[in-house]
Amino acid sequence: MTTTDTPTLDTGTAPAAEASTEVGSVFVSNYPPFSFWNQDGLDAYYEALDRPPDVAPKGRNEDVAPKGRHETQGTPLGLYLHLPFCRQRCKFCYYRVFVDKNADQIQTYLDTLAGEVEVYAKKPAVIGRPLSFVYFGGGTPSYVAVKHLHKLIARIKAAMSWDDVQEVTFECEPGTLTQSKVAAYREIGVTRLSLGIENWSDEILRENGRAHLSGEIDRCLPWIREQGFDQLNVDLIAGMVGETWGSWRRTVQKTIDTGPDSVTIYQMELPYNTVYSQGILEGGASPVADWQTKREWHLHAIEELERAGYEVSSAYTMLKRRAADDGKARFAYRDSLWHGADMLGTGVASFGHLGGIHAQNVSGWGDYLGKVADGELPLGRAFVTTDGERATRELILQMKLGRLDLDYFRRKFDFDPLARWQGAFDRLADREMLAVKGGDEVQLTRQGLLQVDSLLPEFYDEKYRNARYT
Repeated sequence: MTTTDTPTLDTGTAPAAEASTEVGSVFVSNYPPFSFWNQDGLDAYYEALDRPPDVAPKGRNEDVAPKGRHETQGTPLGLYLHLPFCRQRCKFCYYRVFVDKNADQIQTYLDTLAGEVEVYAKKPAVIGRPLSFVYFGGGTPSYVAVKHLHKLIARIKAAMSWDDVQEVTFECEPGTLTQSKVAAYREIGVTRLSLGIENWSDEILRENGRAHLSGEIDRCLPWIREQGFDQLNVDLIAGMVGETWGSWRRTVQKTIDTGPDSVTIYQMELPYNTVYSQGILEGGASPVADWQTKREWHLHAIEELERAGYEVSSAYTMLKRRAADDGKARFAYRDSLWHGADMLGTGVASFGHLGGIHAQNVSGWGDYLGKVADGELPLGRAFVTTDGERATRELILQMKLGRLDLDYFRRKFDFDPLARWQGAFDRLADREMLAVKGGDEVQLTRQGLLQVDSLLPEFYDEKYRNARYT
């Protein structure tokens, strides 16, 4: 979940194969871009919360609130909980995190987070709707002590039933884990444990400001296996500062030897508010490998994982085939969001989506605590989407899967995506980034998959191109 401190830039221009990694964001997590969200949309979000899920708003312009967009009855609902605490801030980190909070401050934040969930739980648009997924993101959720976590979970479960939850994801940093913590996660219902390994080289981990070392990874893995989570995901980053072909090959092989159910691979980039970015902005050279090298490293990981029995699930995620076959490798959070689910984004700077309206919380610690203490939702900005913008959002997010079911868009949005985006599809096909298969499916090539985020602005409305992303 992207919860940024300060603006990053997405110019809508794909980095050339030989381009160096300069300051700016390429990864796309939402649409329209965050920079277009503002306080003007908040009233509509509050109104949506005050409507039962099967009641439509009255008197709205069709271009702003088209028929059907707001009808949330039957739409999956998820809950995102942002736990913004870390042992230290990575030099490439752009998330809203804190490294200076003591136990009392953490408890105050968690009490506030539970209070925010309780406010949402009483809203007509939420009452009676089962949660489909819960996601604990960060920051480092595993930084939080078990006693604090139990109090948080007790209040949240009392406010919103987890009986029908398909998936509970919990992000972890290896060095913060203990055997008792891992057991506690299983006890509270975590099904998908996501372990932020990033790299197996201690030298690279230290250089990039990671708080853990490889020995801590090895120490925690038996505890995780002992608990039998439905899915263990491992995160890797291709292109961390100091990476070489030799170190990357070792990281990929060590990951394969570990045997997680899924492996998520990101390519290193440098949004504006990172330590490394500041060095570049002050006149230094980019310390990160160029885009072509990162794509080659990413491709190597995909190919080696395929040889080891994994299959491509998205541009970033490889699933172990056995896990996919027995149903343990689903990713409800991703698949629900990328198909238009509603999600309550709770915690400082978090963003969510309800009935076609995006919303994001305030990013300041004091502002967040103060608003919830006053009985308010801590919202900072919002955006009311049109049907066309919702269709574009789903299309660009589902492009990340490497394939598009065109009939899905015809059924849901009642138009032909090939006709609407013919120019974009043709341009990308000419560049050998994708192919249209018989009018029913779009399939990205491996080359297109490796740089999918840089291709997505091709589908943006003109007014959103070349704009600040956040």
